[in-house]
Amino acid sequence: MAERYLRRHGFRILYRNFRSPYGGEIDLVCRDRREACLVFVEVKRRRSSRFGEPSLAVQSTKQHLLIRGAFAWLRLLNDPEIVCRFDIVELVGEGASLEIRHIRDAFPVPAPIHPL
Repeated sequence: MAERYLRRHGFRILYRNFRSPYGGEIDLVCRDRREACLVFVEVKRRRSSRFGEPSLAVQSTKQHLLIRGAFAWLRLLNDPEIVCRFDIVELVGEGASLEIRHIRDAFPVPAPIHPL
């Protein structure tokens, strides 16, 4: 569902469930065609927001793992100048009441990124 949503909003999905050999996992690696930007996406799903928004689960430990995964991806590209960001896609609810929320720039990219 998150992939479909992103595609409809100008994203090209490059990879699903990328696992870095150094630790870290990226749910979706995308290209935002509108902004010419590489996007690392964390997808969080909850049946309700009763205990808080799903994005609240992406705290510093999870962010660190996402960053490690992103560094590994950037090493594969061998391009330290590439523009990138971290987004979160929240899926809240079920069935007809499912709500999708896209949080762009959910947390800052450590600067400078030197994956090589």
